[in-house]
Amino acid sequence: MDSQGVSYLNKAALCSRLGAARICQLAMGCAVIAMVTHSAGYSGSHGVFCMAAWCFCFAMSVVVFFLDATRLHSCLPVSWDNLTVTCAACATLMYVTTSVVYPLFFVRSECPYAGCHVRDFRIAVTVCSILGTLAYGVEVVLCRARPGQIVVGYMATVPGLLKVVQSFVACVIFGALANGSQYSLYAATIFCVVVYAFCFALTALVVFMTVCKRTQGVRGTPFDRFVVVFTLLEVLLYLSASVVWPVFCFDTKYGSPWRPSSCPQGKCPWDSKVVVAVFSWVNFCLYAADLMYSQGVRFVSSHAAARSRV
Repeated sequence: MDSQGVSYLNKAALCSRLGAARICQLAMGCAVIAMVTHSAGYSGSHGVFCMAAWCFCFAMSVVVFFLDATRLHSCLPVSWDNLTVTCAACATLMYVTTSVVYPLFFVRSECPYAGCHVRDFRIAVTVCSILGTLAYGVEVVLCRARPGQIVVGYMATVPGLLKVVQSFVACVIFGALANGSQYSLYAATIFCVVVYAFCFALTALVVFMTVCKRTQGVRGTPFDRFVVVFTLLEVLLYLSASVVWPVFCFDTKYGSPWRPSSCPQGKCPWDSKVVVAVFSWVNFCLYAADLMYSQGVRFVSSHAAARSRV
């Protein structure tokens, strides 16, 4: 114990529901990595992505658990509650993706040899990955701010969690753009790419400022007002990109509304264009939901403040 009688180790990191969820995350992450490196294996870009995601999430969970258990997070110039819920939400999305990609490209493959020993390990990897998704999801649920509860961090609110999802979807869009999408053919599609990058930068900036406790208002204007203004701008930009991209990719004047028969599987620009178009609308809906929810919270809060003054 220190001079004030406070234990150096945080018992709540172990003896709590949140601690149990994090221990499950570590166990599932360790099991997945061990089985993949032992017998399940991985290959190609999809396998490398899955392995990188599992390793990244496991390393992140180790750091979070260690800092929380030793209370060393108090020495960091960050908002710990915002940081942990952001990491948990990001890891949940990554585990969801790997839980779909890995069995799709590896479990369905033919048995390498008699006995299907490798396939059994790959099925076990998939199961542990799904359990890891649930473990990270439980942490997000436990940390999420509820109605009537004092909000500890902005990232624990629905708008904060939506920003993590928006950033993740933007990364999916960037991956599809880099996979031979031919976005440089027209100025309009280049404009869409600029919109995706600009909105991603704004969202990442909001998350960074929140985690690093840089949310002081500018010239007396509250930070949450800037967030609402930025979100409105992102909604308008994504709406324009979601309309322009399909026109210049699938209209007969500029492209093809149907997948070309000569297009190779897995390396077809048309497939990448479809992914970008779909996830553009997904992110537009996420930004619109973010805007409506944030504005609703401000509306209720302002009216509650007005009633309290009366």
